[in-house]
Amino acid sequence: MFDSNPHKGPVSRLTLGVFALFMFCAIPAMGAVSPEKAELLGSDRLTPAGAPRAGSEDGVIPAWDGGIEEPPPHVEGYDGSGDFHPDPYAGDDPRFTVTADNMDEYSDYLTQGTQALLKTYPETYELKVYPSRRSAAMPDWVAENTRENATEATLVASGDGIEGAYGGIPFPILHGTNEDHAMQAIWNHKTSWRGIHVNRRSGEAVVEPGGSYSLVMSEQDVFYNFYNPEGSEETLDNTLFYYLSKTKSPARLAGGAVLIHETLNQVQEPRQAWGYNPGQRRVRRAPNLAYDSPVAAAENLRTADETDLFNGALDRYNWEYRGLKQYFIPYNNYRIAQEGVTYDEILTPHHTNPDLQRWERQRVHVVVATLKEGQRHIFSKRVFYIDADSWKVVSVDQYDSRGELWRVSQAMLKNFYEVPTVWTAMDIFHDLQSRRYHVQGLDTEEGKTRVITDKVPGERYFTPRAVRRRGR
Repeated sequence: MFDSNPHKGPVSRLTLGVFALFMFCAIPAMGAVSPEKAELLGSDRLTPAGAPRAGSEDGVIPAWDGGIEEPPPHVEGYDGSGDFHPDPYAGDDPRFTVTADNMDEYSDYLTQGTQALLKTYPETYELKVYPSRRSAAMPDWVAENTRENATEATLVASGDGIEGAYGGIPFPILHGTNEDHAMQAIWNHKTSWRGIHVNRRSGEAVVEPGGSYSLVMSEQDVFYNFYNPEGSEETLDNTLFYYLSKTKSPARLAGGAVLIHETLNQVQEPRQAWGYNPGQRRVRRAPNLAYDSPVAAAENLRTADETDLFNGALDRYNWEYRGLKQYFIPYNNYRIAQEGVTYDEILTPHHTNPDLQRWERQRVHVVVATLKEGQRHIFSKRVFYIDADSWKVVSVDQYDSRGELWRVSQAMLKNFYEVPTVWTAMDIFHDLQSRRYHVQGLDTEEGKTRVITDKVPGERYFTPRAVRRRGR
């Protein structure tokens, strides 16, 4: 679907950050990595994204062999982006199941959040752990830009922005100080490859302890300006992506629309947001759609900066890198995102249906964010688990002001092999105190899944005037 090499090297770079690799000794924080180290990307040592190419010592995690870039062979009826993805690993059986009764045997591979969910719902919550499959892949041109970024990208403005990067992962090889490592890993997530233009119709739901829920349906368009094949670092204008969403149902919310221009350096220039109210027929600025502002459709179970598990500015936290570790994480989750799986089957009481989830042992970067003294946020600490092969945040443990684990967020990752990219099929936000949870990205009853193309929208598509037009 994508040109294998639409804008290789001559693209310039923008504010992004300093990323150093876990496998090598620290490099002076003022510069990016050397060309010699960057050449290891895509070699027999590192994947193009910077993960170790070799498998784990015990053989559970296999060596990376290029990932997957096409549907399973001999599959009929799959015509590309927008069609539901046939499961390339449908023949796999679980290796074992982790429950509250046997979790101590596997504690080394369980995040604190996962352990808390097993303890909170001991009768129903479990992890079906499958063979580890390293499916992550990226187009050649993204890999080439990633290699160039490695030698040029740096953190600026105390980590609030980055420069020297465009069209690829900015910091595939982490370097600099421990704090640099942590912020670089977060920036890699924020700028990770997800395609160029995305359109999807999907639902979100808050599920009460008894299992009741109501759906909010919407249609979203996202243009990832950072990967615009017609642009460069100089044309970014501090804009990472454009996002436009229109609410379809229920009737009390239908017609509402939101427009976001996501800035790279949000301390220098805060996120720009507008909302359209169909009752007033007016577009208004929404300056508070950031940090811990509650999201109405999530009934306050998700904050503005929890969307995509983390987005927005880094400035309210101190950042610490805890290293590359192995955990059970949701991975290659095709079954829960198959056409014909009903929302009732997915949205079971207390948590989504464990029989529809796939967990694997994979490598993740662990990053801890601790709220700075004098700053305000409902989360005093956040622990991020970032998939090493794709740089996507796959899980977050979030603590309240008393230091108690409060919320656990999970991304049901899978490979969108037509792009190719690893991305979430749906995101789940658990509140351990209220015993409710929120799911975003439901589309299995909608007839098609998200459409990811190389389309570059016209400059009028993501304007405040377009918000009103879409709302009407």
